[in-house]
Amino acid sequence: MTHLRTKRLGALVLIAGVAVAACSGSATSAPSASAGASESAGVSGPAGAIPTPPSGDVSLQGAGATFPAPLYGVWIETYSGTYPNVKIDYQANGSGAGIKAITQGTVDFGASDAAMKDEEIAAIPAGKTILHIPTALGAVVATYNLPGVTALNLDGPTLANIYLGTIKSWNDPAIAALNAGVTLPNTPIQVVHRSDGSGTTNAFTTYLSAVSPDWQSKVGAGKEVNWPTGIGAKGNDGVATAVKQNEGAIGYVELNYAQQSQLPMASLKNAAGNFVVPSTASVTAAAEAAVADVPADLRAKPIVNAAGDQAYPLAAYTYLLVYKDQADATKGQALVSYIAWALTDGQGMEEQLGYAPLPAAIQSKALAELHTITAGGSPIWP
Repeated sequence: MTHLRTKRLGALVLIAGVAVAACSGSATSAPSASAGASESAGVSGPAGAIPTPPSGDVSLQGAGATFPAPLYGVWIETYSGTYPNVKIDYQANGSGAGIKAITQGTVDFGASDAAMKDEEIAAIPAGKTILHIPTALGAVVATYNLPGVTALNLDGPTLANIYLGTIKSWNDPAIAALNAGVTLPNTPIQVVHRSDGSGTTNAFTTYLSAVSPDWQSKVGAGKEVNWPTGIGAKGNDGVATAVKQNEGAIGYVELNYAQQSQLPMASLKNAAGNFVVPSTASVTAAAEAAVADVPADLRAKPIVNAAGDQAYPLAAYTYLLVYKDQADATKGQALVSYIAWALTDGQGMEEQLGYAPLPAAIQSKALAELHTITAGGSPIWP
């Protein structure tokens, strides 16, 4: 039995499980240990198969990003359906908390939507190395609660000015100029932002810094910033809930959370000058255009204003954070098996859950990183 520590996550796992069942015939159908390997570039190892976990009972503890929590919930349930001896407990408590937990060694794996900064890498215990394993991509979307307005266009500078507090009402001329023919009410804008350290916040503020010199000089980018205005809410689910409960509200969340909350999402103007609806397809377009920008250690920055007519302008990778040398060989074997499965068979579940699968080149590099993980100096997956 897999443990998931938020009511919201449990509900999303149930919903997603139904979706998986509808498409595959079973929400927990046993994934083939080799099917994903045969279809994915870079998969190797004994007989070319994805490594299996130890035969005895083993428990893994993870914590971090809320961005991928619905996806991770479905993955954990499905993987554990095949390997019930592996118990995986994931606590979705924010990217900042995930980085802190893996750095302090209180979890077996962390999760973050923001790659660790150099100063965070420097805080890792001496002699140890943390690997960044990308697992999925998502869009950070501007979701809003404005009855009667079902389609909305925004560009970067206008969104930045809303979050700076200089645009205060929905019928402001700057918003109206982007939405010809749309009747915008004179409703005050209620800004909602994250209250916890968040990779979603890092992606959002990186975008605002790129499109607005005022934002860059006054606020900047990071997992936590000093917000000029608005109310805070914890987690992607907290922001989505706050937007849904407050007429006139606007908030930033991962695509999946807006979809599950049935909230409308603004189309954002991209580098090509097109207003793009957030979707897995437009995130894939952005990711494919930016593959060359991913560094060797896979610590990619958020994908902002990627080239391409249909590229969504605000996308980001999400990561699992694991120690390169595992202190516990049994746990290390189970962890490598689970992540290898997620990077192969698990990729096929992403789009229906509101995430974009990894580009083939990045998938191959992520799998190659798994081959470098050791226990006592010996490779776990040679």
